[in-house]
Amino acid sequence: MPFNAAAKEAQRVMTFCNACRYCEGFCAVYPAMELRQTFSEQDLNYLANLCHNCRDCYYACQYTPPHEFELNIPKTMAELRLETYREFCWPGGLKTVFKRNAMVVVLTTMVCIVAILTAMLMFQGEEIVFSSQVGSAAFYKMIPYDVLIPTTLIVALLVLFVLVKEVDLFWHKTGGNRMDFINPRAHVVAIGDALRLKYLAGGGHGCNYPEEQFSMARRWLHHLVFYGFTLCFGATVAAACYEHFLHLMPPFPVISLPVVMGSIGGISLLAGTAGLLYLKTKMDRAAATRKSTAMDFGFLILLFMVSLTGLLLLIFRETSAMGALFAVHLGCVAGFFLTMPYGKFVHAIFRYAALVKNAAEQMRA
Repeated sequence: MPFNAAAKEAQRVMTFCNACRYCEGFCAVYPAMELRQTFSEQDLNYLANLCHNCRDCYYACQYTPPHEFELNIPKTMAELRLETYREFCWPGGLKTVFKRNAMVVVLTTMVCIVAILTAMLMFQGEEIVFSSQVGSAAFYKMIPYDVLIPTTLIVALLVLFVLVKEVDLFWHKTGGNRMDFINPRAHVVAIGDALRLKYLAGGGHGCNYPEEQFSMARRWLHHLVFYGFTLCFGATVAAACYEHFLHLMPPFPVISLPVVMGSIGGISLLAGTAGLLYLKTKMDRAAATRKSTAMDFGFLILLFMVSLTGLLLLIFRETSAMGALFAVHLGCVAGFFLTMPYGKFVHAIFRYAALVKNAAEQMRA
């Protein structure tokens, strides 16, 4: 199969890097690169997703522009990663979504908000939606339990199925074998690397991000987003346990496990996404690709809106604004999940799969 333009450039860059090896201690890409003498398209797709874009190599390299070799590893890897998002998209007919991703995310979210609010007004009426609802099961007065829970489960299972299909495509099209994927030791190492965001530390001093100076800011902000998202998911699970095992209906008291976890997670997400958005406005664009800028901003802004509307809903849940805020929050959440397999979120699952493959390779080395 002929290489696309991004893969050709990645092959050229990796050939130079494999001869030089000056940056071998910076991240996982270089030890993985050194296990190879030549680079197939499978290898390059794998290495592109193993790259965490710390940019340490860009500022350390003596062959970056204006040198005639014009090596720009972060930009090259970012462009190839974007190609893998399209190539491993399932179903394949939706790969064009990545070309206008920000617009698709915005439109999907707006449609979800309007559809949910319209349905609430049609079936529950203005007197319910725009009046204060307090007490047990107040949220279900806006959207009945028999509608909200099955719809949520169907969407969640559908998204999970698509993500599994995309990971399967990634694994097989990057040369992964089944035994590596089911190797528990490889997963333990990969989980440890992911939870620590090990490779956002670059060579140990942090990323050269947003500019040439070393900084841990990007790593800590990613931690806020990751663990904030995890806490919000945990709050959802805790709420389901309260409801189905303890027979307590939402909204729950402020001092309760779902609300405390959700509040801490929401604030963490809010701070993390705001910080990352700020860093993106300050970053050195010479090491970035414009092709994914809108997608990155769209993803972060949507996550910011999910956390913001969730916190506002908590604050104003006993007022007449609850119904409208509930519709907006659910619409943002629905937009996030529906676009999850077709946007920036896939970098997380592909990078984790690349970390598993890397762990298995290094164990054999």
